[in-house]
Amino acid sequence: MPATRTLPTAARLVAAISLAALGWIASDMIRPMMPPQTAFGWFNYVNAILGALAGWYVIGSRAGRGYADALANGLTGVLALIVWAFFAQSLNLMLKQAMENKYDGPMGAIIGIVTNAVDYAQYVIDPALIATLLIGGMVCGLLSEAASRRWS
Repeated sequence: MPATRTLPTAARLVAAISLAALGWIASDMIRPMMPPQTAFGWFNYVNAILGALAGWYVIGSRAGRGYADALANGLTGVLALIVWAFFAQSLNLMLKQAMENKYDGPMGAIIGIVTNAVDYAQYVIDPALIATLLIGGMVCGLLSEAASRRWS
């Protein structure tokens, strides 16, 4: 692996900041869709941090390959953010449920993560949210590509 792949670049920074902002915006859009008794806690912060990580490692590491690839990189980064966020939020809920003795063993808890993710997915299927994530992901990819061309 070349040393430049692990070094911080402007493209990675721009991708991390922009996808973190998109994660925060999407989290704010999700809040009204969830049941009223939902305790969100660190929801926005966790999703923003996951967005920053996905931007840094998924989008930023692939910048510099052209604007067509930048669109695909942005969509890949958003998909990574969605998968990581579903996993993190479902894991958090599973741990809370495990402390309430809902599961008989570790296999039930692992299945609980998947079940929780499916339950969350049913709440957040919304055309406005999906459009925001798709368009925002492409914008993040394009911004990262522009930063790569400008400051590399």
